[in-house]
Amino acid sequence: MKDEAPRAADERVRSVSLLGQLLSRPELGAAAGTVLVFVFFAAVAGNSGLFSAKGIINFLEVSAQLGILAAPVALLMIAGEFDLSVGSMIGFAGILIAIPAVFWHWPVWLALLFAFVVSGLIGALNGYAVVRTGLPSFIVTLGGLFMLRGLTLGLTRGISGRTQVSGLHELSAGDPLAGLFADQVLQTPISWLAQLGLIGMRADGQPAITGVPVSILWWLGLTAVCTWVLSRTRFGNWIFASGGEANAARSLGVPVARTKILLFAFTALAAAVFAAIQVLVTGSADTLRGTQKEFEAIIAVVIGGTLLTGGYGSAIGAMFGALIFGVVQMGIFYTGIDTDWFKLFMGAMMVTAVLFNSYVRNRAMRSR
Repeated sequence: MKDEAPRAADERVRSVSLLGQLLSRPELGAAAGTVLVFVFFAAVAGNSGLFSAKGIINFLEVSAQLGILAAPVALLMIAGEFDLSVGSMIGFAGILIAIPAVFWHWPVWLALLFAFVVSGLIGALNGYAVVRTGLPSFIVTLGGLFMLRGLTLGLTRGISGRTQVSGLHELSAGDPLAGLFADQVLQTPISWLAQLGLIGMRADGQPAITGVPVSILWWLGLTAVCTWVLSRTRFGNWIFASGGEANAARSLGVPVARTKILLFAFTALAAAVFAAIQVLVTGSADTLRGTQKEFEAIIAVVIGGTLLTGGYGSAIGAMFGALIFGVVQMGIFYTGIDTDWFKLFMGAMMVTAVLFNSYVRNRAMRSR
């Protein structure tokens, strides 16, 4: 005879409320902050052109360049490490592209490959120094920050006599790899949308925007790859384990040292992508490129919900953090507010994000 009495719930299985599931997501605060930033600038700058097609492309391009750095930096911070040399790596990688192409007459594609190989090796060396010496990555990469910036200045002045190297536009024309970093995409759909009246037109009858900068695709692509790695791969589990409790992870067979070295190399490669985009779009390299970008990337990642202590965070949160950065920077410009206030706002945003993330993390732990 079938037992119709209700079965007792398995005590080992605990249902989690929707609120608890939301609170466990590291990007919750950044998503809410993004909505608030959009609402604020829609109210104060709705008629300024910020949300026109041109304005949207402008703040997405600013967000994309930071987001290219933020996604790999998020993975590194989840693993419990920092890379303060990433800004100097941007300037150094840009010079590694420009000097061989301009002074040694290398094809641009070969100069690009050279810059990526050297950048990846330096990133891996940073990681090796951290895991081999046991020194805090803050100290190791702070030294790398100064060494790379000095090396960039010394090499550039020694070879060119200046701190800038120009002439890349002419050299990159028709190059098979240059288009991956400097082209625009989706020109045909944008032209079609302009004909439908959904995108504004310039006085000469052309669409207000001619295409979408490829940097935006790099941003979205890197974010998607990093998200997939964190959520769907064994390597993602190693990243969380390395940042959560490295000693316990080692005892379980997690290759903590190898994981961190690879992440340092990945961060350096992202800086090289950033440098390639800037060099090929502007047609020049500058020894001061990337200054303070390491701090902006950390701010975007922290706003995105990644803990400074490691073991918790997401690449999607870093994407929202970069988007907030871009909207605020361009929003201040479009509203005519003195841009000197921008860094004050970003510093306040970081402190607020840390406090909010700490609160959310504590609530999430209590809800388990």
